[in-house]
Amino acid sequence: MAAAIGNETARAVTPSHTATVAQVEVFDSFSAAEREWRAFESAGQITSPYQRFDIVNAWQNTIGAAWGTTPCAAVAYDTDRRPLMLLPLTIRAIGPFRTAHFTGGKHSNINMALWRRDFAVSATPGDVRAILAKLAARMPRLDVLALAQQPVEWNGVRNPFSLLPHQDSINECPLLTFDPSAPPAARIAGSQRRRLNGKERKLQALPGYRYLIAGNEAELKRLLDAFFAIKPLRMAEQKIKNVFAEAGTEQFIRQACLTGLSNGRPGIEVHGLVCDNDVIAIFAGTGNGHRFSTMFNTYTMSEAARHSPGLVLIRNMIDHYAERGYSSVDFGVGTDDYKLHFCKERQPLFDSFLPLTIKGRLVASILSSTTRAKRAFKHSPTAMKLLQSYRLRFN
Repeated sequence: MAAAIGNETARAVTPSHTATVAQVEVFDSFSAAEREWRAFESAGQITSPYQRFDIVNAWQNTIGAAWGTTPCAAVAYDTDRRPLMLLPLTIRAIGPFRTAHFTGGKHSNINMALWRRDFAVSATPGDVRAILAKLAARMPRLDVLALAQQPVEWNGVRNPFSLLPHQDSINECPLLTFDPSAPPAARIAGSQRRRLNGKERKLQALPGYRYLIAGNEAELKRLLDAFFAIKPLRMAEQKIKNVFAEAGTEQFIRQACLTGLSNGRPGIEVHGLVCDNDVIAIFAGTGNGHRFSTMFNTYTMSEAARHSPGLVLIRNMIDHYAERGYSSVDFGVGTDDYKLHFCKERQPLFDSFLPLTIKGRLVASILSSTTRAKRAFKHSPTAMKLLQSYRLRFN
């Protein structure tokens, strides 16, 4: 893969008099598209926190490298050579097929391309097909785009990929939305807030108790060291695989948390409840000024766990982001009890399996059928009870 332009000639993301898809260029590293990528992030366009450059690039340099995947940033331009869309992909070989997926793997709960707002608002199915056709011409050996867990809409704008054939994702995303100017009781009901305040009063008896957002390397190290010590124990309790032990995962998290920390905008922001002798709870995620999306969490093995420190920390986080003008918080896909404790909405997500070659039609069909089967299994109470029974017996 070769890119036709480099950072030195990249242009800012600004509207032009036309939004015709004139060209698609492919970059063989994310850093080669960094200038345009950051322009999307800073110009009020349609972007998800999970697709921030600092997170995606850190993932590719660690987990992606361990998997042997190939990075690919596809950028669509209008006739004035201004970017319309940036699609962050990682390419894998599945037997004789080459498939492209959103970067981030299981660490990215919501996936989408980065869109110029005016283009996303007016895009037609023909515009999206034009992007795919030009991408296929640039990458004739790429068979299929397997684009999972995409939001149907973002910040009130329909996701242009939803204009093409798609299917429901396996999971939905629990979501809390709020008016940041409203009183705290509008975000978290008064009775629920009072219960959490009561739990926190018990935690406040611990020497040095405080709510902390890692703002320097020492604070970050303390929180992450505790996370990687506690999380395997918690996952063993639940008899589930420790995904954080997989190759490159710890390096990814530490790199993404550290990148941008010195200027106050880390790729992943880490929140904690701490006291002098313990890290009581940890929640980490990423934000883009409108939404904060959580990525990983855990809580202490000590007696302090009896006082629901994870829920207390979530309350602090919600208030923190509301005070900074955010209007939503999500807790990733799935229906864990703590998520539904706060979230009354569920954001629908969809998957797109888009063939670019003739043989890509076969793998797209297989991936689509497999995902439908997984969704049916996940939404069957009987099947999920059997799965839980299996885990308890054999793990």
